Amino acid sequence: MKNILLALAITLLLSAYSAQSHAQNVALSLCEYVSVDDKSRLRSFLKTNKLKIRQIFDDVKCNGQNLVAFAGSNNAIKTGSLMLAKLPKATVEGLISTISSTELTAVAQKRING
Repeated sequence: MKNILLALAITLLLSAYSAQSHAQNVALSLCEYVSVDDKSRLRSFLKTNKLKIRQIFDDVKCNGQNLVAFAGSNNAIKTGSLMLAKLPKATVEGLISTISSTELTAVAQKRING
């Protein structure tokens, strides 16, 4: 009985580690695609992994910034615009102060105003 419980505990620990590792790999890939402004690869990656910007936005940070702020600091207008279009208006409104790019700020303003 002890061996079964020990094996179960080890399996649970390994699966938790694997899930955490997968989440880190997903975040790293997202940051990479945003930093090089590769909109098509970003969209493809999200679709392949069955992810939506709305679902992952709050959890992913790139260099301590949210994805849109990171896009703005890297002048990644295409990927930043894509994310702004997919996020709820209320979220975009809260992000305006974090965006350093004038182009993305204009896209955010347009999204908020309709």
